[in-house]
Amino acid sequence: MKLAVSILVSVILAATFCFVIWVVATHEYRWAAIAPYRWNLLSGWWVTLQISAASLVGSVAVGVLLTAGQLSGHAIPSFLCRVFVEVIRGTPLLTQILIGYYLIANSIGWDSRFGVGLVILSCFSGAYLSEIFRGGVESIPKSQWLSALAIGFTGAQTYRYVVIPQAIRRVLPASAGQFANLIKDSSLLFVISMHEFTMQAREANSNTYATFEAYLPLVLGYFLLTFPISLLSRHLENRFRYEH
Repeated sequence: MKLAVSILVSVILAATFCFVIWVVATHEYRWAAIAPYRWNLLSGWWVTLQISAASLVGSVAVGVLLTAGQLSGHAIPSFLCRVFVEVIRGTPLLTQILIGYYLIANSIGWDSRFGVGLVILSCFSGAYLSEIFRGGVESIPKSQWLSALAIGFTGAQTYRYVVIPQAIRRVLPASAGQFANLIKDSSLLFVISMHEFTMQAREANSNTYATFEAYLPLVLGYFLLTFPISLLSRHLENRFRYEH
């Protein structure tokens, strides 16, 4: 049974892959139409790289703060952080971007698309990272907490020397996957007219009607951003599996 399923899956994947290759190879490209927009696409890719890198840092900061709030042991900050995480994770990123820019940011006179996008992406990804971090901390066996207290460690020392080093190793693979998702999620910032990679590709397509030629560089560009993170994630997963 397992062999039959493996063969069936392999055939389906191979057929799909061959079909995609055939479509790409036989398409009549009009690269001349898209050539005048090559620098726009490169500029958009650079903006995507910048917003993604900044959001990665911001999301880690947000995730750490939310995790600390939920594990603080105090009812009010724990409740508020939990509500924030559930609201962010339970609503689409697209609506958060629209509400965050056109409603909240505009109401206070903040017109920086880059800044608003940075905050929204950081909060969105930070909520997911918070759950990853919290799960990593709570996965540490209770016996290790008790052992640390038994040898005289304070709560802060227990976190610093016992819990956090182990939790970091456990959350790195999942965190790397979330970072890759964050880069791809940045493509939604085109809805607030931010001139990132996707926005530039859409403009090139609308002006030339060379859809395939406009979006094929988009696929390659995002792949170049996410593939190194995917490799790092796989490496960390293999290392974690080896250690345990």
